[in-house]
Amino acid sequence: MPSRGAKILGEIVGYGATADAYHITSPDPEGKGAARAMQQAIKEAGITPADVSYINAHGTATHANDSGEAKSINLVFGQDSDVLVSSTKGMTGHLLGGAGAVEAVITVAALAQGKLPMNVGCEVQDPECQVNLVTPANQDQPTAEYALSDSLGFGGHNAVLAFRKWSDEREA
Repeated sequence: MPSRGAKILGEIVGYGATADAYHITSPDPEGKGAARAMQQAIKEAGITPADVSYINAHGTATHANDSGEAKSINLVFGQDSDVLVSSTKGMTGHLLGGAGAVEAVITVAALAQGKLPMNVGCEVQDPECQVNLVTPANQDQPTAEYALSDSLGFGGHNAVLAFRKWSDEREA
């Protein structure tokens, strides 16, 4: 239980981890390992891809990472899905081993506030990254209940956390 006066923002409801070992530094260009990690997190959460409103992508702003990650998102959610995607690395930098933790906090805060972070500095979307980016027109999402946070590491390590917005009604 949180300390007195602390406010609960969200909860971890699912986790997925895979290792595709495609290359020591480059991700799998087809995104299959990352897709399996997302599917595992969704399954453990007991939800469907349609329940997920937002993905905080690993999103390093490199062509190799972003195109592979976009493919992984499309493998899980379909190319015409409504899931919104952004990466917060443009605001924080990469942070290496700390990136996943910071991005998890941002993801939970976005659900709690009902406002999704946009991609800082992204003015033209890469045509190979066909996902629905968070924009000023769609960033207000007060009813978003579930989100994923992707962390894709060197050597093909893929970890995904599924979060649910906290509801005091569920606590009772």
